[in-house]
Amino acid sequence: MFESLTDKLQGVFRRLGGRGTITEKDLEEALREVRLALLEADVHYKVVREFVQGVRERALGADVTKSLTPMQQVIDIVNQQTIEVLGGGHSRLEKSKAPPTVIMLVGLKGSGKTTTAAKLALHLRRQGEGPLMVAADPERVAAVEQLVALGKQLNVPVFAPQASARPDQIAKQALAEAQRAGAASVIVDTVGYVQLDAQALSGLERLYRAFAPTEVLLVADAMTGQEAVHAAEEFNKVVPLTGLILTKLDGDARGGAALSIRAVTGIPIKFVGTGEKADALEAFYPDRFASRILGMGDVLTLIERAKEQLTDEDVDSLTERMKKGALTLDDFLQQYQRIKRMGPLNQLIGLVPGFAQIKNRLNTDEIDESFLMQSEAIIYSMTKDERRDPAIIDGSRRRRIARGSGTTPADVNRLLKQYHEAKRIMQMISTGRGTKISPFLR
Repeated sequence: MFESLTDKLQGVFRRLGGRGTITEKDLEEALREVRLALLEADVHYKVVREFVQGVRERALGADVTKSLTPMQQVIDIVNQQTIEVLGGGHSRLEKSKAPPTVIMLVGLKGSGKTTTAAKLALHLRRQGEGPLMVAADPERVAAVEQLVALGKQLNVPVFAPQASARPDQIAKQALAEAQRAGAASVIVDTVGYVQLDAQALSGLERLYRAFAPTEVLLVADAMTGQEAVHAAEEFNKVVPLTGLILTKLDGDARGGAALSIRAVTGIPIKFVGTGEKADALEAFYPDRFASRILGMGDVLTLIERAKEQLTDEDVDSLTERMKKGALTLDDFLQQYQRIKRMGPLNQLIGLVPGFAQIKNRLNTDEIDESFLMQSEAIIYSMTKDERRDPAIIDGSRRRRIARGSGTTPADVNRLLKQYHEAKRIMQMISTGRGTKISPFLR
């Protein structure tokens, strides 16, 4: 989402880096460019003004104009200011003293609220909490059906009340079901409003009083820009919002809401949606997010995504086979599939420090999803013996594999070359002749 803003900020930093030292005039020119970049990204004008002023004060206070490394200092100051605008520290979900913890999701129609309810349920289940989803919009049949379908897909229980049920009845029945099922958390999916009129907000207020939730999270579409900020202010007048979930951060909009909403409303961002898949929901960390915006990568998130795909047994088994040099193309196939589950390649590359600056110059097939699909097709077209011992693959076998996978013999050769190179490097690592095994695998 922030590719355009990242590119512009990187351009500012490069120009500062081209100077041995910088003057106050250079600093003011850089700040003017930063200001324009933020405004073009649809960041609220008050937030932009305070942001630029904060950077200016910090830069002058640190005496950047006399520094021998002015660019590094400016980047650090912009990073600190961005973290501050985004809220400073990580804001966790609160838990009630006695289970279940009730989490109420509110938002405008089309913000992705129902899908987010399912994503949050999956996130909580992975944290060891048994969630129950509640379809608290009984009048809209499609909303109930969608939540029930998502619940079946993720194997998460859903409570769907009768269409005629009042808010107090919905709450009483849902909480009784949660107690019966031993659910640690209850996620309440409420009505998606087209507009915030008095009648709609009155219904929302009644539902809030009935459930007495520990958390009230506004699900806001980050692609709507300042409309998301306005929605947060309006909802907060009726029900006390405890946090925000910004959806569609994988989109191509300017995304200024993400940089504005915390500073304008004072409500912390707790989660961000980064895709359509059920696991595309991340806890929000201001420092990591700031690092991504400035093109500095996000190694911690990358490691967390990798860990989700590897158990300790996987790591031990892989390490043992690496030591013996017994890695097969089946192992190679598993790694491709794990990478695919970690998220879109373009997104993953943005998490690697330094790659944001060169991503646009990379060969397209190196970061295209079709590259992984092609590699999978080639390996699936091989026999078990060929996967186990690629050395037996001669010219005729290459041609057969290429026909079976809809590729060319050159594509098959390229994959085999990558496999042999990866196997060689892994053997060096595991035997201590190269770098120690990466904590990325641990």
